[in-house]
Amino acid sequence: MNISKIYRKRIIPAECILLKDDIILAQDGETLITKWNTLNPKTAFSHGCSCFYLTEGIKVSKIYRSDNSLLYWYCDIVEYSYDEEDGAMTFTDLLADVIIYPDGHFKVVDLDELAEAMEKNLITEKQMISCLRSLNHLLSLVYRDKFDRIQNKLDSLGL
Repeated sequence: MNISKIYRKRIIPAECILLKDDIILAQDGETLITKWNTLNPKTAFSHGCSCFYLTEGIKVSKIYRSDNSLLYWYCDIVEYSYDEEDGAMTFTDLLADVIIYPDGHFKVVDLDELAEAMEKNLITEKQMISCLRSLNHLLSLVYRDKFDRIQNKLDSLGL
């Protein structure tokens, strides 16, 4: 897999955006690592880096304030598709997210959107099952104090 373009597909609101300014730093068969600035200026954060775990349905982002201090880790539950001819990977945000703060506390967010997407048939049963399994896997790592396994890819690159 040689990824040269990344698209972010959202279900709520429905959109698909080429992340044309994201910089691909590393990739192998299991992960893709990028760094980026926010698409729209935000007061709370300005930039970050992400590791896409291609076989686990998880995208982990390290979110920074403008002074380069860590705000939090933001974990999206996602699914991936790859267009070999175009070198394009599209990741679809399956709505469930986990935010992990530097002090170790965390919260699971947007489950209401996941329920809404299921009610309105915006996601398939297969996507819902995949989302719940990936979310469970991520939370199991967090509960067992093993989130560092997910962090290490970005930390090892000094990001």
